[in-house]
Amino acid sequence: MTLTADVKEELTGIDTGKTSVRAAELAALLRFAGGLHIIGGRIAIEAELDSPALARRVRKDLAELFGVRSELSVISGGAANAHGAYLVRIIEGGETLARQTGLLDARRRPVRGLPNRLTTGSREELAAVWRGAFLAGGTMTDPGRSSALEVTCPGNEAAMALVGAAGRLKIPAKAREVRGVHRVVVREGEAISALLRLMGADSTVAQWEELRQRREVRATANRLVNFDDANLRRSVQAAVAACARVERALEILGDGVPDHLRYAGELRLAHRDASLDELGHFADPPMTKDAVAGRIRRLLAMADKHAAENGLPGTDANLPPDYAE
Repeated sequence: MTLTADVKEELTGIDTGKTSVRAAELAALLRFAGGLHIIGGRIAIEAELDSPALARRVRKDLAELFGVRSELSVISGGAANAHGAYLVRIIEGGETLARQTGLLDARRRPVRGLPNRLTTGSREELAAVWRGAFLAGGTMTDPGRSSALEVTCPGNEAAMALVGAAGRLKIPAKAREVRGVHRVVVREGEAISALLRLMGADSTVAQWEELRQRREVRATANRLVNFDDANLRRSVQAAVAACARVERALEILGDGVPDHLRYAGELRLAHRDASLDELGHFADPPMTKDAVAGRIRRLLAMADKHAAENGLPGTDANLPPDYAE
């Protein structure tokens, strides 16, 4: 099962027990999963759901909370849903139900967002609104660089209402429109975890958090490896350049190299992969890395000066292409 299916399966099995919370969830689910239709001159409500368990839950809530009988039919799978969908339709008493759930206002006009009583309710009711919206049109991606919890909305007003409900729950959410489709998106990892807990997906959020932490550790390890590789490449490049310049310096100066500078140069060539600190330990008597670096620097400067005075190529003449000290 995908992460989205895991979350929806867990949320479908929640039993809140509170009538107001169940009603808030059902109202949001009907708003985000379906819409109002005119069938035989009467207002009907339809909700397209993606699992038989969710369809049973909706029909049960309709009967127990509002005393409404519903019809269930199966829609064969298509490009959007390969496994098909389950259509719950309410014709008898549809208009009354639409008023009770806030799909219609007092003047029989369709409500474009969400009823004010839902977006200003208690925290439990606000969480139920999000649970219903997610069950209707929610998706989740695996944790990572582009992890997100999204809900597809029937319109901009519904999206803004859902963002407002998230805000009252202290969850940062944003509405966006892509190719005419309105969505509400939660991207921050901590916010996704908090919202899943508020909706009641405790088991799935533990799974999501474990996967998230594992990927964060892996990403950190990869960054460290890349960092170490870059440092190693720079160190190797610097050592190759230094040795090439020292060889050229000894060649330019010949017998005119002072003994202490020649010794430092030959030490560099004898231990090509060693750091300056390691070169100091190899010296006899031992020297500090600053002493080694200073002698090599003076050797190169003396050779470059001699080369310039005599019209010869300097110590960088032997550097490999694209190498620098």
